[in-house]
Amino acid sequence: MKVTMSGVLLGLDLPLLIFFVIGVPLLSMLILVSLRLYLQQWLGFIQLLTVQLDVPEEPIKTVDWEGKVALIQCAKAMGIQKYVFYSIHNCDKHPEVPLMEIKYCTEKFLQDSGLTHVIIRLCGFMQGLIGQYAVPILEEKSVWGTDAPTRIAYMDTQDIARLTLVALRNEKCNGKLLTFAGPRAWTTQEVITLCERLAGQDANVTTVPVSVLRFTRQLTRCFEWTNDVADRLAFSEVLTSDIVFSVPMTETYSLLGVEQKDMVTLEKYLQDYFTNILKKLKGLKAQSKQSDFYI
Repeated sequence: MKVTMSGVLLGLDLPLLIFFVIGVPLLSMLILVSLRLYLQQWLGFIQLLTVQLDVPEEPIKTVDWEGKVALIQCAKAMGIQKYVFYSIHNCDKHPEVPLMEIKYCTEKFLQDSGLTHVIIRLCGFMQGLIGQYAVPILEEKSVWGTDAPTRIAYMDTQDIARLTLVALRNEKCNGKLLTFAGPRAWTTQEVITLCERLAGQDANVTTVPVSVLRFTRQLTRCFEWTNDVADRLAFSEVLTSDIVFSVPMTETYSLLGVEQKDMVTLEKYLQDYFTNILKKLKGLKAQSKQSDFYI
């Protein structure tokens, strides 16, 4: 059986004449340089707002629309028997966000392609929280957060993979649109608080108002070289919408024949991570003392 799977960054008097000829261009250049430095400073936080955390080398439209359309057409020409497409929950409700609009358009294109398919919408990944919150807290670095009330039901990627394989083998899932969500939806502050408790230390939290993100997005739309950043900052519109990225999973579990108790909770996932990492850190500390090696 052939299967293919597919997929979330800019007369005047002499003094006045000098100002317009030299001062204004210089001031404009300084503003552009400052803006670039500003964006670089916030890039780490901007990445937290997107489902796709890595900054792409190509524009979003090229990768997520033109690339996916070509892949679907190729899959059909090759006679692929089932196509699994990963999308974003609530993508149909946010056409103002380029990536979410493209995901929704790709869903419609796949549905009209004639391919046997399964569309899976995802809410968020637990693995992404390690680099965003857990590691910075342990390293006593800044943790970025917002004042938005948006809640996300994070899910373990291993559970997502397991449910995908079940859906792949289940003929009842053909042509269906499924949404995978974790057992509970969390706000950013709740995740940070959980990490603080498990790490046994306080986080250095830098809270960014959503209004600042919206202003930054409007600013970055003024420059061609910051268009990709503006597209990613469009997720600030999602943050202000007070949407919960979660759905009841009872019917999905019943369709796939799995139990909710078999799904990893965020508490369990982070507890296992902190237990293992703190144990390793204690072991390294003990070894350094035994060998009289100090850093």
